[in-house]
Amino acid sequence: MDTKQPVTRPANPRFSSGPCAKPPTWTPAKLADAPLGRSHRAAIGKDKLKAAIETTREVLGIPADYRIGIMPASDTGAMEIAMWSLLGARPVEMLAWESFGSGWVTDVVKQLKLNANIRTADYGQLPDLATTDFTRDVVFTWNGTTSGVRVPNGDFIPADRAGLTICDATSAAFAQDLPWDKLDVTTYSWQKVLGGEAAHGMLILSPRAVERLETYVPAWPLPKIFRLTKAGKLIEGIFQGATINTPSMLCVEDYLFALDWAKSVGGLKGLIARADANSAVIETFVADHDWIDFLAEVPATRSNTSVCLKFADTRIKDGATFAKAIAKRLESEGVAYDIGAYRDAPAGLRIWCGATVETSDIEAMLPWLNWAFSAEIAALSEAA
Repeated sequence: MDTKQPVTRPANPRFSSGPCAKPPTWTPAKLADAPLGRSHRAAIGKDKLKAAIETTREVLGIPADYRIGIMPASDTGAMEIAMWSLLGARPVEMLAWESFGSGWVTDVVKQLKLNANIRTADYGQLPDLATTDFTRDVVFTWNGTTSGVRVPNGDFIPADRAGLTICDATSAAFAQDLPWDKLDVTTYSWQKVLGGEAAHGMLILSPRAVERLETYVPAWPLPKIFRLTKAGKLIEGIFQGATINTPSMLCVEDYLFALDWAKSVGGLKGLIARADANSAVIETFVADHDWIDFLAEVPATRSNTSVCLKFADTRIKDGATFAKAIAKRLESEGVAYDIGAYRDAPAGLRIWCGATVETSDIEAMLPWLNWAFSAEIAALSEAA
């Protein structure tokens, strides 16, 4: 066992899965141009919000006929707005394999009380995507933030589907190649891959989704904050920067900075490459250490952002306590913050590898992880 402390420390020990690390060049001074104390309805506010929408389109390669809107309440708000506004026109298929997908199941079944076919898989696995019924509206996460399992591609989604696809892509957008022609509704939050500030989400609608909004009225009342249409027509202003509620212009400025940074590192391809490089370092570490393994069982489904790990050492009887001790030890040394598994997930660790994390910091942190494991195993032996 390696009980000697490593020498090199990460320059930035922030590996939280949300809010995630800021871009490497970020400083508070980058937000000096934020129009604070000004109305978001003033010309300067409208211009900033419009720029956030159109730069999002540019970086992600979103088709020109897709609408992009800034929503309240992060990715959760964007998903709730989508489900409450669009579902109910046809039967629903729910795919869930981790905490947030399970949360959407609860909303659809217990709150909206819809006729839903629920298809689940345990943490670390995916349901059989090939048998998904696309005559229904299909709701799923692209990347399971709390399981580290992602769908490998969009090949399972047919072009001639009858229902809509509603995709929570909050840990995938800006790190994985999303096939826009396969996605009718896509949501994500600023605080994930680009390391933006919290409380704002994005809602991206295909023409098929807009058609549904303009031809279908849900059976339930919609609160003002959920309403995307008026008199049977889409409220176009929402998708041009006239947000439903008042946004934080400081957060908008932060998002604009992150988008500009994304362009500076090569746009979407550069962001994906950075996340891939980070997760590849962990793949090598796992291959070299038999006491740890990925929670995602199939390599092709392993996330390159929210990398979830489990312990494979039979000496560990209480995985949750052991994982908390590892995370606490690393935090106390100032080498890794917030890397414990999500509260509903199996015991283990979760290391964010999105593009705002530097590969050198992952490389510097992992020897400390090995040291912490050795120290905790030694403590277990002494207690026995």
